[in-house]
Amino acid sequence: MLSVIWTGGALLFHPANGAVRAAETDPETQRQLQQLRQQNESLQQQMRRQAETIDELSRKVSTLESSAQGAKANTDSEAAAPARSGFSLGKVHLSGGGAVGFFHSQPHGQFPNAEFRVDEAKLFVEAPILGDVYFFGEINIFSREEGTMAPGEVYLDVENLSRLWKKDRQLNLRIGRFDIPFGEEYLTRDAIDNPLISRSLVDLWGVDEGVEIYGSFGKFSYVAAVQNGGNDRARDFDGDKSVAIRLEADPTPWLHLSVSAMRTGDLDAIDDGVSELWLGPGLVYSLGSASTTRFEANLLEGDLQLKFPHTTVKAFGGVLQYDDNDPLANNRREMYYYCVEGTQRIYKRLYGAARWSQMFGEKGFPVAGNGAADPYAFSKLTKELWLLSVGLGYRFSDQLILKAEYSFQRGKELDGTLRDQEDMFAATAAFAF
Repeated sequence: MLSVIWTGGALLFHPANGAVRAAETDPETQRQLQQLRQQNESLQQQMRRQAETIDELSRKVSTLESSAQGAKANTDSEAAAPARSGFSLGKVHLSGGGAVGFFHSQPHGQFPNAEFRVDEAKLFVEAPILGDVYFFGEINIFSREEGTMAPGEVYLDVENLSRLWKKDRQLNLRIGRFDIPFGEEYLTRDAIDNPLISRSLVDLWGVDEGVEIYGSFGKFSYVAAVQNGGNDRARDFDGDKSVAIRLEADPTPWLHLSVSAMRTGDLDAIDDGVSELWLGPGLVYSLGSASTTRFEANLLEGDLQLKFPHTTVKAFGGVLQYDDNDPLANNRREMYYYCVEGTQRIYKRLYGAARWSQMFGEKGFPVAGNGAADPYAFSKLTKELWLLSVGLGYRFSDQLILKAEYSFQRGKELDGTLRDQEDMFAATAAFAF
């Protein structure tokens, strides 16, 4: 019985085996199989080339996005305050922002009387003029430094002049009154942009009349300005001008670098009195005797920013050199400073922030920090000083942030007197519209 089954199975499968062997030896079948193999290899090569093309396109898109981010950062830094919301009246766009809150410092600080205050209030006006020509105006209704209403930036912006040679955003022009483009801390001085309430120890900033060019070349950007230098908004009492320049690089989406240089130019010690460059709540002014007729300051600074999904780290450091023509004494001196700041998202819209800043000046310099502007910004000289600020913030939206902060400040005056009793607590609501 088994032999019958075996014989039947052999007869059943033998034809198929023979057919396979016949197919393997048939020339036509071999030719078709070879064509199929060739087509398969061709398809595989096409798929590899397509994958390489997709990878290359992804790299180019990433590069373009990085460049666009760098260009946008430069454009945002040198353009009008971004219209976070606001409203329009025809072609005119109105927006604004500010902060209200509570400030309480120790006896030698800026707010020893536990004050409720309007810390900042600003209005912005933007309007197109003709083509790529725009007007921007800023009114400081109230600011921590000046207190009363004062003009901010007021200028005409002529965008994209580089289209004349068919290049985008390489050259833009600004004429009027605008921020001094030195360093990068001034870009986040508005309460809605500052993760903390206080600012760094030196807090270099200013608004001055002049002309400025700015633009970008791929991952690199620049801004350069020539301005009056003196604090008088109606007149300039010295023909020498202030010059500031900043060069920036964004080699990756998470890394930003810049270097800035500035000279205030020669300033008239009597008519100008002070420069347009602020050091926190004070201004750079003549440190010479009554016989001094001219003074100046020169500055150099480097900035770095690391930006990750939930963490941002900023750092900068530099030197300010002062000199004058006082015939009675050599008042030339240098002030060195640096700052490190970190912001960390804690949970959803809640974040924490901390900032450490410090200055050194062997011959002393008028730096107030969180101390009282009078006397530390206008009469007493500080040899060394540090400021540590820590805080929490809750970001309801881009238009509303609640912040609370405690700042510690310690230092030493030129004569060795300790600077203390300047700590500060503050809580504010920062807003924009």
